[in-house]
Amino acid sequence: MANASTQISRRHLNLPNMLTYGRLAAVPLVVAFLFWPAEFWARWTALAIYSAAAITDFFDGYLARAWSQQSSLGRMLDPIADKLLVAATLLVLAADKTIVGWSLWAAIVILCREILVSGLREYLAELRVSVPVSTVAKWKTTAQLVALGFLIAGPAGEAVLPGSVTIGIILLWIAASLTLYTGWDYMKASYDHVGDA
Repeated sequence: MANASTQISRRHLNLPNMLTYGRLAAVPLVVAFLFWPAEFWARWTALAIYSAAAITDFFDGYLARAWSQQSSLGRMLDPIADKLLVAATLLVLAADKTIVGWSLWAAIVILCREILVSGLREYLAELRVSVPVSTVAKWKTTAQLVALGFLIAGPAGEAVLPGSVTIGIILLWIAASLTLYTGWDYMKASYDHVGDA
């Protein structure tokens, strides 16, 4: 019994899962530094933590597959960590007026799509139907992560690269456009299974 519980504990503490835990832990840190009174070093620190967390999004899944360390816990926590990082960052950037006006709609589209797809995936998982991640969805994720990086840098980024916030906003709209496309794509792919449960 002890051996079985030790093996489960080790499986939960493998490197891919540890990277996912790290991404979860990064969320409150990024938020805290973004809320720090207007200091450039706080923005750069938030960007550094966010960038490290975003990089782990690739490596945890890649290493889990490469080392055959996939687990149900990892499969559950990985998308949760991704969505928490994106949602929390978008909300703070809206609160501190980095994202304003019409650009708020891009953030709303992204947040709504994340909630919709999460619910859809959970529903289809009960039917044992998997929805693979499309190439366009990967482009969306990349545009979204890079956009948020520019926006996190914000005024600190403007001092180094004038127009960096504008670049972030443009990329955010590109991500929102791809978000609409991939959201519709997931809806179409799952349409045949709706009502099976």
